[in-house]
Amino acid sequence: MNKLIAIAGGSTLLYIVLSVLMAVLPGIELSQVPPGPEVNQLTLWQQKGRQVYISEGCVYCHTQQVRPQAIDRVFGRPSAPGDFAYQTPELLASERTGPDLTNIGKRQSSKIWQYIHLYDPRAVVPQSVMPSFPALFKLVAQAPQGTQPVPVPKAYAPAHGVVIPSPDAQALVAYLLSLKQPALPNTQAAGAPAAAAQAPTGATTAAGPTGSKGASTFNAADGAKLFASTCAACHGAQGAGVPGVFPPLAQNPVVNAKDPTEHIHVVLHGLHGRVINGITYAAQMPSFESQLSDSQIADIIDHERTSWGNQAPTVTAKDVAAVRAKK
Repeated sequence: MNKLIAIAGGSTLLYIVLSVLMAVLPGIELSQVPPGPEVNQLTLWQQKGRQVYISEGCVYCHTQQVRPQAIDRVFGRPSAPGDFAYQTPELLASERTGPDLTNIGKRQSSKIWQYIHLYDPRAVVPQSVMPSFPALFKLVAQAPQGTQPVPVPKAYAPAHGVVIPSPDAQALVAYLLSLKQPALPNTQAAGAPAAAAQAPTGATTAAGPTGSKGASTFNAADGAKLFASTCAACHGAQGAGVPGVFPPLAQNPVVNAKDPTEHIHVVLHGLHGRVINGITYAAQMPSFESQLSDSQIADIIDHERTSWGNQAPTVTAKDVAAVRAKK
């Protein structure tokens, strides 16, 4: 009997010691870490959205932690304790059935895209395995005054009526858009994959833009990869866009223009409410000025200007830097 008591007591003591060392003490230390730069308390509306995020099970498939590994660079810089000062308990999670959401507010800042994605993910990401959340929306004959219906693509829209977001959907999107990873001193721009210092072997050479000297060199593989991780969610892997919601890049007049200045400006600074080929696109395109380097933006633009039948002059990092400097 005494032996059993000794074993039980020893196990309990060991459990308590390990709990203190591995949970209590680190928790006390982390609770005293000051918030990082530009890390702000969530608004009441965003806090409600965080609760919706938890109740809908988003945490089961999405992480909010960027690891110091090359594979995570697409999501941003490595997470730091100060990033979570106002969000406890932290929703770090451990599964990535879907992408990490640490920086989704910068990576996909379009409220319209977020609503469509929640209503039916396949409407914007055909290969998505994320479940639809129609319960977060209401189907009405006509949107109430002051309420903007969700412009669900025709193939995914209900046969009758319009879709409007419920208060829970609005709060959830407000929370998702608040997830913006601030840059830290001496770190790469949040969300920017590592840029090569020079064009690697296998780069493609194409005629340079009007007014440039000689040909420009770009890496087709890097451009395709960056486009897939940064732009394809809205514009589609084949540059077809989403009819009436996100404009196509294939045969787009700006993408095919000989002078690339406007194309560069749009990628750097974003776009909203532009009429393209007679269609008004209300969805807002985010700015990539702080997220991507000049060479990365040049690679993306060159991919767009030489894909899907487009045959426009390519650009260089110097061209991007020149447009960036004019702001």
